[in-house]
Amino acid sequence: MDLLNTLVDKGLRRELPTRDEALAVLATSDDDLLDVVAAAGKVRRHWFGRRVKLNYLVNLKSGLCPEDCSYCSQRLGSEAGILKYTWLKPDEASKAAAAGLAGGAKRVCLVASGRGPTDRDVDRVAGTIKAIKDQNENVEVCACLGLLSDGQAERLREAGADAYNHNLNTSEATYGDITTTHTYADRVDTVQKAHAAGLSACSGLIAGMGESDEDLVDVVFSLRELDPDSVPVNFLIPFEGTPLAKEWNLTPQRCLRILAMVRFVCPDVEVRIAGGREVHLRTMQPLALNLANSIFLGDYLTSEGQAGKADLEMIADAGFEVEGAGEVTLPQHRADVAAAAGGGCGSHEGAGGCGSHEAAGGCGSHESAGCGSVCGTAAASAVPEANEPRTDLVAVRRRGAGTDLAPNA
Repeated sequence: MDLLNTLVDKGLRRELPTRDEALAVLATSDDDLLDVVAAAGKVRRHWFGRRVKLNYLVNLKSGLCPEDCSYCSQRLGSEAGILKYTWLKPDEASKAAAAGLAGGAKRVCLVASGRGPTDRDVDRVAGTIKAIKDQNENVEVCACLGLLSDGQAERLREAGADAYNHNLNTSEATYGDITTTHTYADRVDTVQKAHAAGLSACSGLIAGMGESDEDLVDVVFSLRELDPDSVPVNFLIPFEGTPLAKEWNLTPQRCLRILAMVRFVCPDVEVRIAGGREVHLRTMQPLALNLANSIFLGDYLTSEGQAGKADLEMIADAGFEVEGAGEVTLPQHRADVAAAAGGGCGSHEGAGGCGSHEAAGGCGSHESAGCGSVCGTAAASAVPEANEPRTDLVAVRRRGAGTDLAPNA
């Protein structure tokens, strides 16, 4: 297919595809899907080999967010039965992070629901970063706390944060249909603040909220312009009790096309399969590793994910390998830029971006996903139809941070 040959050539040169080319990827047929995956896989392997970076989420403060993001289980007015708790103490957060690091994660993503941090909140997170890094010398830490005020990104950098996540989520044209309590421009501003402070910027999207192909291309092109080091791709989990609870419109095939489009537009950045992979990719998750070079290990913010052991087995069975603590995630040209900017995770052992998390999380959080403890089991008595809602794959997180039960990692 001439389109795919063109996109591979452009991806190897870091050349931006045209909008029409990106749209054409999303419009390919199921008959051509394996060809699309193979083409995007060439770009992925050129820049990242067969390595898969593992990231681990710690939900520092859950629920009770004043923002009205329609996708979010922690939103204002949410009736989802999620865990609700205030800030974890530094030792509690460090203990939670240790489980993910023991499972092979090299990055810990610290997330807190809310519009954005107060200066006191930044101090709290600074203490948590110190506690984690005191126990784990080579760990990367990404913060995801919502909209940043002037000077806060610099303070997080000084406290030892390597990266900051804040997702654009959807196109500027449709952003007001999803959230009314802050703007698309607010989100762009926060990503730019993180960049300017020398933090590795992480920003991505949520697919499956009823957007058009044009919206998806718009947001990914906007991300390319912002130039984050990592782009998390979340797939909406329609939590009961949220306005988007009825939006079950993703198939595994569409998810693969979306990931391929993102890889072609952002060929040399860390593309992470974030929230929702277990729910919407399901048995096609291993195929998606040919497109993305990063995933979250274990559970998400307010929902449960695939067992950590199953994640590791999936990576090995698909012929990939877990990225080691001593390996640099980003291609050298990006790592060099990050180092020149003053550090950031792109400059040291494995840069990336936090970002998994926002399809069901708060303004600053990330939780698009969460599969549920039934993932990989015969939870349904019959094989569901292709577009049937898979509510059996969504389970509220009841273990790990904020509970007395061991985390999933």
